[in-house]
Amino acid sequence: MPWIQCHLTVDKSQAPLVELMLEAQGALSVSLEDAGDEPMLEPPPGETPLWQATRISGLFPGDTDIDQLRSGIGQALARDLGHNLQIEVLEDRDWERVWLERFAPMRFGHRLWVRPGEAPIPDPDGIIVDLDPGLAFGTGTHPTTALCLEWLDRAELADKEIIDFGCGSGILAIAALKLGASRAVAIDHDPQALTATRENATRNGVIDRLEIVDDQNLPERPVPLVLANILANVLIALQPRLTALVAPGGELVLSGVLAEQADAVIDAFTAELEFSCPQQRDGWVLLHGHRRSAADAPS
Repeated sequence: MPWIQCHLTVDKSQAPLVELMLEAQGALSVSLEDAGDEPMLEPPPGETPLWQATRISGLFPGDTDIDQLRSGIGQALARDLGHNLQIEVLEDRDWERVWLERFAPMRFGHRLWVRPGEAPIPDPDGIIVDLDPGLAFGTGTHPTTALCLEWLDRAELADKEIIDFGCGSGILAIAALKLGASRAVAIDHDPQALTATRENATRNGVIDRLEIVDDQNLPERPVPLVLANILANVLIALQPRLTALVAPGGELVLSGVLAEQADAVIDAFTAELEFSCPQQRDGWVLLHGHRRSAADAPS
């Protein structure tokens, strides 16, 4: 089956938004590369390098309506971005393997590594998540996922139960389990994400401690830690469900939030949670909140 691929060249400040926009339009994968000839020095551990002019490519199923795709992208983007949109038809390839060829091991924090296949890790004491995302979002390359992984690397997870809401590839739940969490629940509305999570959990030897469910079958018992790496408007809409999953005194970690959206997200949750200072990267933030116990709740 052929595939549809679209390309956009944008300033690096706009790249994360365009990447998420293509995913929202139904892209099965999104890749970023240099649009010019800019040298790229080795980035610090866990950081995502972006070129000043970044070429972003989205891969779509072959039966995608090209006119509708062009219209949808044009409506989502400012006119000065949409004019350089290119769309082409590609012959079938093993796109998961193409992704693996381009994805190098990455370190998050002091000890957590994410790698494809069996790539060597220059850290004998590193904690490794072996990842093949399939067609589900979540590799660690996006700033929102990187913020969550670095937070997990610092967190006290020993013997904690956690929930990964909107699990994508399962990367956060699997990382938490490998960092010491006792059990995890991975939740997503996308069956492909649940499949990718199950395969990645099996690959990492944590499937026996991971429950994988869709968003219509939420756990009935709250847990000490809930992570949700989703877009801001979805987080706000899910506020009652997410808050209910956090045990009194527990923690809620929210990502997928642009810096200018942070106040709106905090306001949506602040009746029951108290947030610390946002952590920021490339215009995105991670919000870390504690749910008040009954004794601490405002009267």
